[in-house]
Amino acid sequence: MTPGYSRREFLAQAAAAAAMAAAGSSLACRPSRGTLREAPAGLSATAAIAAMKSGDMKAEDYARALLDRAARLDSLNAFRVLPRDTVLEAARAADKTRASGGRLGLLHGLPIPVKDSVNTDALPTSNGTAALRDFRPKANASVLTPLLAAGAVVMGKTNLHELSLGWTSNNATFGAVRNPYDPTRVPGGSSGGSAVAVAARMAPLAIAEDTLGSIRIPSAMCGICGLRPTFGRYPDDGIMPLTTNKFDQVGPLARSVEDLALFDSVITGDMSPLAATDLKGVRIGIADFFLADLDSEVERVTNAALDRLRAAGVTIVPADVPDDVKAAPGVALTIIVSEFHAAIGNFLATQGAGVSFDQIAAQAGPDLKALFATKPPPRSAYDAMIAQRMKTSEAIRTYFAKQAIVAIAFPPAMIPAHKIGEDGSTTVRGQVVPNTVTMGRNVALSSCASLASLVLPAGLTSAGLPVGLEFDALHGTDRQLLALGVSLQRALGPIAAPKV
Repeated sequence: MTPGYSRREFLAQAAAAAAMAAAGSSLACRPSRGTLREAPAGLSATAAIAAMKSGDMKAEDYARALLDRAARLDSLNAFRVLPRDTVLEAARAADKTRASGGRLGLLHGLPIPVKDSVNTDALPTSNGTAALRDFRPKANASVLTPLLAAGAVVMGKTNLHELSLGWTSNNATFGAVRNPYDPTRVPGGSSGGSAVAVAARMAPLAIAEDTLGSIRIPSAMCGICGLRPTFGRYPDDGIMPLTTNKFDQVGPLARSVEDLALFDSVITGDMSPLAATDLKGVRIGIADFFLADLDSEVERVTNAALDRLRAAGVTIVPADVPDDVKAAPGVALTIIVSEFHAAIGNFLATQGAGVSFDQIAAQAGPDLKALFATKPPPRSAYDAMIAQRMKTSEAIRTYFAKQAIVAIAFPPAMIPAHKIGEDGSTTVRGQVVPNTVTMGRNVALSSCASLASLVLPAGLTSAGLPVGLEFDALHGTDRQLLALGVSLQRALGPIAAPKV
């Protein structure tokens, strides 16, 4: 259930937040007044909230700085809807609450961009498709309830790959989202707009959603952090699914693990402090299956990142995964292709959208029209993949136990961001490889086995494009993974911000 926010619960959360600060969280970091004046858009969520709570920075000034930057970078097409006046009004209300001595939530005054597949009652939710351009849901998605109760402000709705069915965010109706590191390239998808908003310093924290890599691929290609939590950790009602209670999971994007953990705390009520993990002796697995046939620059950056982890004390454990784990990409794609039609149709009916799947299909972009025209796999193939999914989950648990590892690491995407328009395939080491492989192969395991997945920036290619490293941990270990992630991010080091 979504946690409530009674006074007693708030006081308990505040005490836990203080414990996080004492443990070294960036909640304790108080930016200088010069930083607040000159570069508020570069603050982390935790630093910005601390400044607004202390009175060092007004929520209205902070919101205006983010909105101004988003407007200046409008050519990146990160936002579909950006309600400037509404956001500023909410920020002024947050300032009045503080001035009157009212309760300040954990996310006091923080503007948060929301992927346009997440229902908002005050703004349209298009799901990136023409037929739903003006759809106004009757209620917010449940994930927004604790965020708003904690003082967050919906900054706007971010652009995405149509119906979340793709990895490029090259949207036929609302235009392509552009990577801030190179605007001629994709940002990844489907949550491309949310990722660009965070990477380009339009906001420090954003809401995304992941069925088969839609948090993880944009995180990697935009050089930011992303958390795909264990399936079911966050409520997903009010968000259009692509499967029936299997893969679809909302989650956060940010530039620091501490900000991801803050989001996790607000949604779950778990305020356990994230004490930095000593990396000495921490065992992390790597497998040939996930590291094979990578783009040469992705391979170089990945190997250098693993070397930095070794230098920080991590024990890297090389051991290939069993065949049941390697089956995950086929499992995921078969189940999604078999279920998305019914899943979307049922959601539209439940939400009273007044639009059918067939009406959406009639107005869809060319890439989706081709997908919709594809004959679904036979029932026998679907049933076989449902059974294989269970085997995959059992196999990865056995693998973790046998290797005595806490996580497995690999790049979520086999390639860096490719050019906009190269949506079907990419040339990797002289071979034309479909994007279902380059961007679907490595992310499928977590979706199939419901693992907790954290993506961190690993470095830049020689062309200045980000490469990410994904860390998958067993089901239900999200909080432990975030604690580990704080230390992993420090060991990997920062990457340069995009020059936009």
